[in-house]
Amino acid sequence: MSKPIPFGAARRAETAAYAQRHYGLSTWRLRAPHVIVEHYTASTTFSSAYNTFAGDTPDAELGEKPGTCAHFVIDRDGTIYQLVPLTTICRHTIGLNWTAIGIEHVGTGDASILHNPRQLRASLALTLWLMTRLHISLPNVIGHAESLTSRYHRERYAPWGCQTHADWLHADMVSYRRQLDALARAQHVAVSHTGGPVASPC
Repeated sequence: MSKPIPFGAARRAETAAYAQRHYGLSTWRLRAPHVIVEHYTASTTFSSAYNTFAGDTPDAELGEKPGTCAHFVIDRDGTIYQLVPLTTICRHTIGLNWTAIGIEHVGTGDASILHNPRQLRASLALTLWLMTRLHISLPNVIGHAESLTSRYHRERYAPWGCQTHADWLHADMVSYRRQLDALARAQHVAVSHTGGPVASPC
């Protein structure tokens, strides 16, 4: 379901300035993404997540815009909402926004998604669709907590070079990727297994 957040000229300019400061890329456009990052909202309703992303609130540390956002939010009943086009950079994972699609899941922990059949089924289906459409390999489907071991991670602002979050821990992503691989096999979809994690410099 399409439910776009406001992303007009001002927010696009903010995003381009952010990409320049943090990645050396003066653009708001997301080109040939290499990574899909799974998140959870740490909230219990889609509306609260939507309002946060639509609000374009500056970050607390640097006071810079744009605010956070994600390309998709998956509600607890399995409804998939697309908030931002796949061709637009969203600010959801430090070090990876320049090349990553962000998927948020309404919930307060990894387990709340992994044990919700409708939400998990929708998540796996969406992620597999994105993998095939964008040619993203299975190891490059990561949890936010795995961001520092992505081969695509880069961050020009040194204090953020080792910053990550605790959502979708490695052990839970191992389970998630196993189920994603099983879904691909069941649907006879070929997925690449190349490009695994690298050692974190932190």
